[in-house]
Amino acid sequence: MSGRALLMWDEAVTRYDFGSSHPMDPVRLALTMGLVRAYGLDKQVDVVAAPPAGDSTLRLVHRQDYVDAVRAASADPGAADASYGLGTMDDPAFAGMHEASALIAGQSVAAAEAVWAGEAAHAVNFAGGLHHAMPGGAAGFCIYNDAALAIARLLELGAERVAYVDVDVHHGDGVQAAFWEDPRVLTISLHEHPRLLFPGTGWPEETGAAGAGEGSAVNVALPAGTGDEGWLRAFHAVVPELIADFRPQVLVTQHGADTHFEDPLAHLAVSLDAQRAVQAACHSLAHEYVEGAKWVALGGGGYAVVDVVPRSWTHLVGIAGHAPVDPESVIPASWRDEVFARTRELGPGRMTDGRTVSWRSWDAGYDPADRLDQAVLAARRAAFPLRGLLA
Repeated sequence: MSGRALLMWDEAVTRYDFGSSHPMDPVRLALTMGLVRAYGLDKQVDVVAAPPAGDSTLRLVHRQDYVDAVRAASADPGAADASYGLGTMDDPAFAGMHEASALIAGQSVAAAEAVWAGEAAHAVNFAGGLHHAMPGGAAGFCIYNDAALAIARLLELGAERVAYVDVDVHHGDGVQAAFWEDPRVLTISLHEHPRLLFPGTGWPEETGAAGAGEGSAVNVALPAGTGDEGWLRAFHAVVPELIADFRPQVLVTQHGADTHFEDPLAHLAVSLDAQRAVQAACHSLAHEYVEGAKWVALGGGGYAVVDVVPRSWTHLVGIAGHAPVDPESVIPASWRDEVFARTRELGPGRMTDGRTVSWRSWDAGYDPADRLDQAVLAARRAAFPLRGLLA
């Protein structure tokens, strides 16, 4: 096994572009890769590109009629079929949509294949994490569900236990739905409460299909305004215990940066420093509980496309590549020049929000009047007994 991590990158992923008025601006991907290069991380990892996912791969999760509908809308955006979620405000059709979406999916599937084969312990595709797409429809800015496709490919290759941890501010509904009945996949999602935010799912009571799938889904629905201490408390109160018990053969994580306090589409108050702490925690969990430390890390949401997303995912690449970026480091001027040239905005100056992160261990006690603690306890009570764990 190579000691170096893989970074999946093809400049063409920036063609995943819903238009200038859409919040998912592909400049966030270009700026992330620019910052990775500015820190020299492209020399610390192996940067590779994979071909687009073909129909046989896409069919591991998606229906063929949906793939055909995406291909048709890609060729003629004006004829997009809204019954498949295409041509909507969230998912406008654009020329080349199928090709760009399949390319992103291909990077995540190839990352999973490489990790499973032992070609590298860790692999990152920050263009991925499009976790809302369903088998038969687009949703929430997501056309093909690359995260679910990567997991499905792992199962096809023989994996018997895959854990998926999603810390995007939005519930990882598409991945949960794909494996709702499959005990081989444990999905864990920490997200803003579904009463307040798209997609309106991810209640603690969603624990997997009755029977074999029961207990295969875990959902922590966080109150609006949750900040660093609460977010980290929730993560550490739920995720490590489940991973230690499940002992996955591969850990797949989704690192949407839209939990950040500057994100315009949600209502959590998490800092870049806390996001980095969770990335490091996922890395540690892979090394502690996964044979061969097999870890596939994906991007996701994130709509503060200059100030937050590039810094967050550059930290992710550095952590996966065992070359972590010093949060106090001054960001290279070359990257700030790139930011201004692309966006006419001034980029951030350091790789930190200046926060010192800490959290109170769940073992330290439960506060029944605290909404965050109520959310954590609800998740534990709903799912932990189904897995033979104490709530």
